[in-house]
Amino acid sequence: MSFFNKLKEKFTSSTDSVSEKFKTGLSKTRDQFTGKVNDLVARYRKVDEDFFEELEEILIQADVGFETVMDLVEELKLEVKKRNIKDPEQLQPVISEKLIEIYDGGENLSSDLAIREYELSVILFVGVNGVGKTTTIGKLAHKFKQEGKKVMLAAGDTFRAGAIEQLEVWGQRVGVDVIKQEEGSDPAAVMYDALQAAKSRKIDILLCDTAGRLQNKVNLMKELEKVKRVIEREVPGAPDEVLLVLDATTGQNALIQAKTFKEAVDVSGIVLSKLDGTAKGGIVLAIRNELDLPVKFVGLGENVDDLQKFDPEKYVYGLFSNLIDEVEDEEEGS
Repeated sequence: MSFFNKLKEKFTSSTDSVSEKFKTGLSKTRDQFTGKVNDLVARYRKVDEDFFEELEEILIQADVGFETVMDLVEELKLEVKKRNIKDPEQLQPVISEKLIEIYDGGENLSSDLAIREYELSVILFVGVNGVGKTTTIGKLAHKFKQEGKKVMLAAGDTFRAGAIEQLEVWGQRVGVDVIKQEEGSDPAAVMYDALQAAKSRKIDILLCDTAGRLQNKVNLMKELEKVKRVIEREVPGAPDEVLLVLDATTGQNALIQAKTFKEAVDVSGIVLSKLDGTAKGGIVLAIRNELDLPVKFVGLGENVDDLQKFDPEKYVYGLFSNLIDEVEDEEEGS
C-alpha cells in the first residue's frame, strides 16, 4: 500500500498539529465511510460489478455527490484494469489517490486567499443564516491577527436580530474593531463607513459580514451587488475574495445553496463550517467537482483556532488515518 505509506510518512512521522485536527475533525465521516469500505473489502474476494455497486452506495451516503461518485467509480474501474487489481484490499489506497485527484483536477484550485501586500484587502462573506458565517469571520480575524495583520470587521448583516451584537462579541474576543450602524440600516452604508475607517487606520484586512436571507434570489443579488459596487468604488479591484460559508452538516442542501449563490454573486471560494459535526464529509468533493469552486477553509471544531486552511492531502489523511495506522502497525510488527 505505497500510497498510504507516503501519507503515513508525510503526516504521522511529524508533529503536524494541523494534520491531527483533520484526523480528529473527520472522525465521524471516517467512522462511517472507511468503516463501511473496510466491511466491503472484507466481504468480497474479488473486485467485480457487485463490489462497485456497493462502493457507489457508500460514497453517495457520504454525500460525495452522484456525479462525483459516477466519475470516481469509472476512474477506479480503469485503474483496476490498468493495474490488474484482483484483491479488493489493493483498491483501498487507489480510492484515496483518486479522491485527491478529483479535488486537484480542474482550475481555480488554490486554497490560498488573495491578500494584497502593503494595502487594504477586502473579504466579503455570504451565506444563509445559521451556517456559522459570523463565527467563521471571528475565527478568521483571529487567524489573521496571529499572523500579525491589522484586522477590522464590518457588521453588514443589519437585518437578522442579534447579528451585529454577535459580531461585536467576536470583535471583543479576538481584539479587533467592528464598524456598525443601527439594526435595519442600509448594508451598503455600513460598508462605506467600514472602508473609510479601514483606510484611515491603515488596516490590512477588512472582513465584511452580509445578510443571509435567501427567500428571493433577485433581492439577494441586488443587495449584494449594491454592497459590491460600494466596495469596488472605494477600493479598486476589491472585494479580493467573496467567500461562501456552508454548513457541512446539511449535506446536499449545502450544494444547492452553493449553486444558488454562485448564480447570484461571483463566489471565489467556499468555507465549509461544522465539518467535524457530520458523517457526510464527502460534500467537500461534491462542491469541488460539481461547482468548480475551491474549498478555502474548513471548520474542524469549536475552538477559535479550529478553522483550518483546506488541504486535500490532509483531508484524505483524515479520512483514511485508521488504515494508515494499520500500515504502521503492520510494519512495526514485521
